[in-house]
Amino acid sequence: MAQDGTGGFPRKMRDEDVVQINVPENNGIPNNPRLAALIYPKALTDGFSIEDVMALYEQNRWFHVWAYTVFDYHHFHHAVHEVLTVAKGQATLHLGGEDGPKQRVGAGDTIILPAGFGHKRLESTPDFIVVGGYPEEQDDIQIIRAGEEAARNAKSAIKATPIPASDPIYGSGGPVTRIWQMS
Repeated sequence: MAQDGTGGFPRKMRDEDVVQINVPENNGIPNNPRLAALIYPKALTDGFSIEDVMALYEQNRWFHVWAYTVFDYHHFHHAVHEVLTVAKGQATLHLGGEDGPKQRVGAGDTIILPAGFGHKRLESTPDFIVVGGYPEEQDDIQIIRAGEEAARNAKSAIKATPIPASDPIYGSGGPVTRIWQMS
């Protein structure tokens, strides 16, 4: 990626530019009682590729990277945080379960979901692709569908999931590390 603010390089992101979403446990989604989901609007500028995003994640110590879509059912990951950067297209995501907000996202937007936070794709353009990844040393990437028993069983793993040492887009000292450390 170019280092001059073009070609996908992350734009400057102040903490006040980050959208924070808190949703209590609902409808079989535990969510995270302590950490908010974070959205970095237009974190990446035009001209980036899927490979650029993957390389950026890995440079910032987020691994198990992939490019696909968001599943069309409510689910969560109980023992890992997850980053999603929209590489192409647009979508409406349902965050936090049935009672959570619906969020429109487009190319360049980044969503960071704390362990336990529900998400689902409601609708999208045909070209919608996200790049996903998980922090270093968080390897239990199990996909758990919404359900009361699943939510109950996940609570201890959610609490035990450590805050990542590095932001997937901005690296050491990025917004996720600052905002979540204050939670």
